[in-house]
Amino acid sequence: MVPDSVSRLIALGAEVIVEAGLGTLSGIPDEEYVKAGASVESDRKQVISSVDIVLRFHPPAKEDIEQMQPGSLHIGFLNPFDKSSPVGILAQRKINAIGMEMIPRITCAQRMDALTSQANLAGYVAVLIAANHTTKAFPMMMTAAGTIQPCRVLVVGVGVAGLQAIATARRLGAQVTAYDTRPVVREQVESLGARFAQIDVGETGQTDQGYAKALTDEQLAKQREAMLKFYRNADIVITTAQVFGKPAPKIVTKDIVDALEPGTVVVDLAVETGGNVEGVKLDEIVDIKGVKLIGFSKLPGRVAFHASQMYASNLVHLITEFWDKEAKTWKWDLEDDIMKSCLIAYEGQIVHPQFKSIHS
Repeated sequence: MVPDSVSRLIALGAEVIVEAGLGTLSGIPDEEYVKAGASVESDRKQVISSVDIVLRFHPPAKEDIEQMQPGSLHIGFLNPFDKSSPVGILAQRKINAIGMEMIPRITCAQRMDALTSQANLAGYVAVLIAANHTTKAFPMMMTAAGTIQPCRVLVVGVGVAGLQAIATARRLGAQVTAYDTRPVVREQVESLGARFAQIDVGETGQTDQGYAKALTDEQLAKQREAMLKFYRNADIVITTAQVFGKPAPKIVTKDIVDALEPGTVVVDLAVETGGNVEGVKLDEIVDIKGVKLIGFSKLPGRVAFHASQMYASNLVHLITEFWDKEAKTWKWDLEDDIMKSCLIAYEGQIVHPQFKSIHS
């Protein structure tokens, strides 16, 4: 939450309580929240147990869930595809829960789409991390001492994060090539000044959420073989390929890593869902014969102010959509398309059909 979003919630008629120190890592002191009209409380248990709606980023700990009132509403990322998700505990406690990762990618829900807003920042940060770890400058430079060739960047996976990575690398002056299993994104890649790597792996497509569909083992093998020349030609490789609700596909195998030139930097944005790169490790830099594999997690948090600003805006738009202005409280519309997509637990039951079997 950021002060501007606090003001918007208060304008709806809500009372806002902020946990002390909430904005510290984003450079926002408690005083700014007070100026916006919120009260700041340091007793976490007291706050959680007294409110009707809890807004959070990461899934809640069991201790926090036990403090919440039955019938209250929890909104945040819940990682519901994983058996370790707290979805089942929330339902048992009769706490209603909305998973922000399940906001549908439809026009009327764009302003609430937190996956997109955070992925956009992740793509930007990935390029900056790569720039900090490569031994090469990004732009072409013509000097009296000679000409420096532009850094060659390969982006694999052209979703929101991939497009932002392309745009950022191009702004820094790099020569960019991008690949995706969906030929439909070629126009977007070329509009950003990058080259699209055309590879025929057979029939492909995308899900209704806009993610690339998983390839067969045969298609993956064909893709890796055809992509090898692009990997070998790159100074920096940024992988963003993810399949919604499933482990990330392994698209950069050990053989490909071994074929990379020493000095190549590989940034894996899918490391939190298993990683695209064989050998990458969560929150580590692995050096394999001079090739750096970078698997940093939570990349949007490295630009914490804007990550908070965008996520807070997503939350406010969601709350506004389902706000009863007269009663000045949240209203339930279980037939609404947005609500049906993101409501996971309601009145003691797991109501989302995708997760009943996982958390029953």
